[in-house]
Amino acid sequence: MARVSMREEIVEAALEQFHTRGYNAAGVKDITVAAGVPKGSFYNHFDSKESLAVVALERYGANVRLGDLADRSVAPLPRLRAHFELLRDETVRRGYTRGCMFGNFGAEVADHSGPVRGAVHDAFARWSAAIAATLAEARQAGALPSGLDPEQVAAFLLSAWEGTLLRARADRSSEAFDTFFTVAFGTLLA
Repeated sequence: MARVSMREEIVEAALEQFHTRGYNAAGVKDITVAAGVPKGSFYNHFDSKESLAVVALERYGANVRLGDLADRSVAPLPRLRAHFELLRDETVRRGYTRGCMFGNFGAEVADHSGPVRGAVHDAFARWSAAIAATLAEARQAGALPSGLDPEQVAAFLLSAWEGTLLRARADRSSEAFDTFFTVAFGTLLA
């Protein structure tokens, strides 16, 4: 009988542990216990916790729903707003306790791990590019000024969003979200 791969269980458990507890607080033992697999199974699939973190970041990126930003059945600016509203609602639903795993890892691990720093950088680059494409579409449709640089505004929005998440988590309040939406969509992109 072929041996069953536990890789998926380990990745899913790691994603949950890393997002809930952070990289440093989530040990390999915590991850394998949460996955319901023996600790030795971890090393059958991953060289290190760091290599698992890179895979977990990629999996988290799939859950950020960047594909929604490319849905041309919705006008670009309402689509962009809905994207951030979905992320806000998830944060509120979780009691302001998790934030964005890209930002969390960027703050916690990026100074100490080249592979994790690279994965965070790539994730932010993909996200920023998806936002920029949506903004370019809005500009082409005449919904934004022609002089607006979609790449710069996308980078700014993403940075503002990450700061908003930190404030919302620290305050355990949606006030920072209210400010983000007012400034981003009521002023900058109005």
